[in-house]
Amino acid sequence: MGGMRTIADFVVKELIQLWRDPKILSVLFIAPIVQIIVLGYAATTDIRKVELVVCDLDRSAASRELIDAFTASTYFDQVAAVPTQHDLDPWLDSGRARVAVTIPSGFAADREAGRTGRIQVLADGSDAMVGTLGLAYAQGVLRIAAEEAGARAPIELRPKVLYNPDLVSRYFMVPAVLALLIMIMAMMLASMALVREIELGTMEQLLVTPLTPSAVITGKLVPYAMVGVVEFLTGLQVVLFWFEVPLRGSFVVLALMTALFMICSLGLGLLVSTVSRTQQQAMMISTFVFLMPQIYLSGFVFPIQNMPRLFQLVTYAIPLRYFVTALRGIFLKGVGLDILWPQALAMLGLAVIIFTVARLRYRRTLG
Repeated sequence: MGGMRTIADFVVKELIQLWRDPKILSVLFIAPIVQIIVLGYAATTDIRKVELVVCDLDRSAASRELIDAFTASTYFDQVAAVPTQHDLDPWLDSGRARVAVTIPSGFAADREAGRTGRIQVLADGSDAMVGTLGLAYAQGVLRIAAEEAGARAPIELRPKVLYNPDLVSRYFMVPAVLALLIMIMAMMLASMALVREIELGTMEQLLVTPLTPSAVITGKLVPYAMVGVVEFLTGLQVVLFWFEVPLRGSFVVLALMTALFMICSLGLGLLVSTVSRTQQQAMMISTFVFLMPQIYLSGFVFPIQNMPRLFQLVTYAIPLRYFVTALRGIFLKGVGLDILWPQALAMLGLAVIIFTVARLRYRRTLG
């Protein structure tokens, strides 16, 4: 009887302590609701409004009708029209367009003569899901267009998948998993940095040292950065040799983008440690407030273009979005900083903002 009473008292004490901790309460009750709402909007594999770039070399009424058939459908969103096929490459390399349609000269003349009108469709195979569905949507649009024009004027589709011709899904997913590994490791370890000092009662010793806040932050994060480098190099070997994902781009560019992303992740972990008082708090805040939203909204699994406009705007503040795009571009497309500089600049800017806020929070924590 006494043992049960002791257990009951302990449970009551834990509940009271939990109730008095607003951070834990918000993570336990508010964060899951937010996660469900976000997941409900973002977690869809239906691909709509695939970004389309068009090269009309025929410039005829028939070619314009065909382009209108693409844009009038619910499946494509024309983002550009270029004068030559060479101009298609920058749009596909940068990911601003996922499908490119080329209508050759003589298209209208062939159809008027009853011959097959041929067009070329290029699909971005670095995203296997979008590439596959983009081709399927294009075939559907052409089939409807041909039926409306009559059997005497068929249209032949000549598809070509770029970057990942076999549409191997692991080429698309595995580099993103490497990004996720780096983020989890860096954020989780860094989030424990100050919290461990508080739990062990050694924070007071830091308060009386002549070290500046910047020096303390650097001293705590450098070891975790070194661990992150080891994790990255180890994971890279698995990606290249176990899953046989091709690395078509520069290792130097890959290392630079990884360093920027790792700095962002360490900064987020440090920020978490400044608002937490226990390692349990740090773990829960890292997971529910920062880790899960980045997975949902970064394009890691769910296409960003399918999300409501509000959530698309939120993704611009998520470092994982830029790193996943960079990884897939480096591994599959072989692009360099001439294409990926927006992602590098965005991660650099986010790193400056995150560390500035974390340093201010750290100074307040010491106060």
